[in-house]
Amino acid sequence: MTPLKLSRAQRRQLRVDRRTWALGVAALGTTGVVLFGELARVWTKGSAPLPTEIAEPVEIVQAADEAVRETVEVAVAGYQGGSTRENALFNLLGSFSMTFGLTRLTTFIIRRYGRVGPLRNYRWGGRHIHHFVPGIAIAFLAGGASVISRNQELDPWLALPFGFGVALTLDESALLLELDDVYWTERGIVSVQITLGALALLSSAALGLRLLRRGEREVLDEEELPPMDAAAWTTA
Repeated sequence: MTPLKLSRAQRRQLRVDRRTWALGVAALGTTGVVLFGELARVWTKGSAPLPTEIAEPVEIVQAADEAVRETVEVAVAGYQGGSTRENALFNLLGSFSMTFGLTRLTTFIIRRYGRVGPLRNYRWGGRHIHHFVPGIAIAFLAGGASVISRNQELDPWLALPFGFGVALTLDESALLLELDDVYWTERGIVSVQITLGALALLSSAALGLRLLRRGEREVLDEEELPPMDAAAWTTA
């Protein structure tokens, strides 16, 4: 059988696809490790019985529900006990992630079906207003407000619009690099790669683990947890 020969463009596209998949796996995998790893840890150290100690499937579902509830309590307690800087970064990552997902879904709907309720392409003076335009404006206003106010208590709240604006901007970063509307072309995949790369930063996993570990000490039995070095939580 004659081996299939790919053109240079096809080989380049294959490398792009592999890079995108790798970044996607890294981004989602980091989040999955934090969420499911914490659920397993809470299930082991919490009040819910372990699956090996349960005989009936119904009881396993009930135990899982209890473990999920305690995991949520751990996350909430960890957030409430976190520093202003940690909570601001946590809000930034959450806002950034949700905005990117919703933006990609919205643009797909507009491209597939045209106008759907308020979802549509916006034009002003004959020009298509890309969403990186309001993204830059929102990020600039939120960041500027944080600098001008000098009130650290506002930073967690300002991190929400800042993450929203940055996600809108990075989602169209290929347009800014190419100076052309390449959003739905092969060159437009650079936007997805840049955004997934940002999501895959290990700092997000480290932040989540620090918040959750602090929450464990407030929700779960402290005697079952290893001693915590207080300096570890104050280290940037």
